[in-house]
Amino acid sequence: MLNLIVATGNLHKMEEMHSFLDGLPILLKSMKDFAKFPDIEETGQTFEENVKIKARICFDFFKQPVLADDSGLEVLALDNEPGVYSARYAGPGANDQDNNRFLLHKMKGLQGEKRKARFVCTLCYKDRQIEKIFTGTTEGMILEEYKGRQGFGYDPLFYIPEIGKTYAQLSTEQKNAFSHRGKALRKLVHFLEQKRYLALPES
Repeated sequence: MLNLIVATGNLHKMEEMHSFLDGLPILLKSMKDFAKFPDIEETGQTFEENVKIKARICFDFFKQPVLADDSGLEVLALDNEPGVYSARYAGPGANDQDNNRFLLHKMKGLQGEKRKARFVCTLCYKDRQIEKIFTGTTEGMILEEYKGRQGFGYDPLFYIPEIGKTYAQLSTEQKNAFSHRGKALRKLVHFLEQKRYLALPES
């Protein structure tokens, strides 16, 4: 069993990771599972910079294998905003509704190809010997109105043309198959299998 500390207190992210990794010999714990955990300031300008900051600080603190996640939405017509500021796009203390409203305001009047966007998830696995980056992306469009009740963040606005649904209209299993985080986690699992960190049953 691989014990893995996820450098986050975001319960939505943890739920997605648990659902994707269910059945694998991995025990996930978030920083909220500990009485003491490091205070992390995400000062990076890219997702990769942020995950390295989080992974290194958490590994130095816990001295156990760590998985850091930084993810967000990039809108091409907005010069890839909100990017690393996705969770606080509307300002400090903003919630999902605030961020969605602010995004729609910023994109007012944009039509067609100018509503193209992508979700990005970058993971960093770190232990005593290895620091490895995994990235997953999903291309889509930003709708002008909300659709669906599942998920969190920008999910009700992020529409995937190839399946004709938003993230918020997908079941957990569907989202794991199509999402940026699912794609990054798939790469992580493949890496851990290759390194024989996971004693997986034969299929």
